[in-house]
Amino acid sequence: MSKYSLNINGKIQAVDLAPDTPLLWALRDSLNLVGTKYGCGAGQCGACTVQINGVPTRSCLMPVSALAKQKITTIEGLDSKAMHPLQQAWQELDVPQCGYCQAGQIMTAAALLKDKPHPTDADIDAAMSGNLCRCASYIRIRAGIHRAAELANGKKKA
Repeated sequence: MSKYSLNINGKIQAVDLAPDTPLLWALRDSLNLVGTKYGCGAGQCGACTVQINGVPTRSCLMPVSALAKQKITTIEGLDSKAMHPLQQAWQELDVPQCGYCQAGQIMTAAALLKDKPHPTDADIDAAMSGNLCRCASYIRIRAGIHRAAELANGKKKA
């Protein structure tokens, strides 16, 4: 076991874990941040996506020993002041069906919107292609991302 200081959602969090412990388990088991979900454990589904320095990253593959001085953002820390436009859009449009993959979907979409505030369908499809949804809510996810872009730019519901 080793002690690590992780910058999670703007707060330094101490964990005492084996160096090869995936960030996913540090978040869920050590820090009780359970919004990030376990899906496949192989980085293939995207359910465990968090942002590391603003980049969508599969937390099931990222060992805690590789995260010194990295800024980690989870779904719980996406927007500390109010509900993020993606979360607002998700509720407004009733995007999720079962909801299991949605934290990973939102974390990936948030990085997309930061880079491309007005994404096209092709931009969305490319950015979201690694996030799987067992319920096949892809059309609603795309609509939710477009709606979040509108909300972020001050457009009211039509």
